[in-house]
Amino acid sequence: MAGAGVPQREIAAVLTVAVPTLRRHYHDELRRGSALVQATLVGNLLRIAGGRDATALKAIIFSLQCRFGWSRYLPPPR
Repeated sequence: MAGAGVPQREIAAVLTVAVPTLRRHYHDELRRGSALVQATLVGNLLRIAGGRDATALKAIIFSLQCRFGWSRYLPPPR
């Protein structure tokens, strides 16, 4: 469920356990699920950024801002 992006609170509710119990007993699975979601999203973002339209440009700018701290408002490096 974590690999499908379901929040931990919802996973805990399905399993009828508290969130701390879920994290204690399923820590590795939650981490793997989170990594899977992140990898899927990054893969899709890179696929979109490989295009040649305005959506690709937005995806590239978003990637630069999130992954590399880029901002169009910062002065250029010297």
